[in-house]
Amino acid sequence: MTAMTSKVTAILVILVAAATLAVAQAPREQRGQGAPGSRPGAGRQPEFPVPDIREYKPESTLVVPQHSVPRARFPVIDFHGHPPQLTTVDALAGVAKAMDDLNLRSMVVNNPQLRGDELKRWLAVASGSEYKDRFIYFTSVGFGRVVSPGFGRAAAEQLEADVKAGAKGIQEIAKNVGLSVKKADGSRLAIDDPELDPLWDAAATLGIPVFIHTADPQKFWDPIDYSNERWLELALFPDRRYQDPAYPRFDTLVAERNNLFRKHPRTTFVTAHLGWHANDLARLGRLFDEMPNVYSEIGAVLYDIGRQPRFAREFFVKYQDRLLFGKDNYQPDEYPYYWRVLETSDEYFDYYRDYHAFWKLYGIALPDEALEKLYFRNALKIIPGVSRAGFPQ
Repeated sequence: MTAMTSKVTAILVILVAAATLAVAQAPREQRGQGAPGSRPGAGRQPEFPVPDIREYKPESTLVVPQHSVPRARFPVIDFHGHPPQLTTVDALAGVAKAMDDLNLRSMVVNNPQLRGDELKRWLAVASGSEYKDRFIYFTSVGFGRVVSPGFGRAAAEQLEADVKAGAKGIQEIAKNVGLSVKKADGSRLAIDDPELDPLWDAAATLGIPVFIHTADPQKFWDPIDYSNERWLELALFPDRRYQDPAYPRFDTLVAERNNLFRKHPRTTFVTAHLGWHANDLARLGRLFDEMPNVYSEIGAVLYDIGRQPRFAREFFVKYQDRLLFGKDNYQPDEYPYYWRVLETSDEYFDYYRDYHAFWKLYGIALPDEALEKLYFRNALKIIPGVSRAGFPQ
């Protein structure tokens, strides 16, 4: 090979490599699931500046029936309540007024302070007021960063004392149990660890439900790129990112949670946020089919329910005996979005947080029987000693 031939060959190699790199770096056409291949004009570039993801809010030209639903059709028990500090009668009155406007009859109070003397203090404020039947107090479990041997037994003893004082259940077991809480030897505490068995067994003996939040939306573990439908939320909230392999994977957490449910068939468990299966309701259905001791609530997943109106309606009717209403964040002006999705057949309307959903919602128009069970009957069934005043017979 001559020097000239070698030089030409080297140039060709460089040109091919550059072309390959350019193709790799070029923006790919984004297509949704099931979309056809490239269409005429698909490769065109806009002549105007491309808007930021939060700037593009086009006004819809669609004209369809719309229904405002400020009050729920039936009285509601919010199983996933996080109200303000209810340490005075005035605080109780303020929340109760907002609940009256929405037709929220009762709220389960989830607050990590509530156990022991603090629980008794909150209960005393409520019991001495006219609002004593409006709030249902669950006790918390005091998980720290490290769980030492004997923790489960001590937690079970505290639970017994708190139920005797008036607690009606175990409030939301936070997602850090499974994600970050450690055992004394430095290993991760899985939610199905035998150390915690005395606690779940005590809940079964006492006949109270256990409310448990395991994991987060599955997309929180995926790469943060433009194919991730939770990109904006992950860009806004660093503490919701689990890409670091030091975190257990989503399916690992779900498997440990389901093993817990399987190990304790006498204990009633309620999974928060539809178990983070609102985007895959068939998966939640299989869990319900296998484990009759498991229920779920709909807090903070309205965006998934409202984008699959036909399948969600079918699911909510089929599993109407296993579903509870829950809201999660206490924002009174957001509840009517739930009423509208659950009670109407409205089409293509806005959700209230752009970082949860950039898509529109549709109503699932539940029949009254399923709606009553979701709103209050199932909660009355699994929470002991709740006043029936204000609820239909």
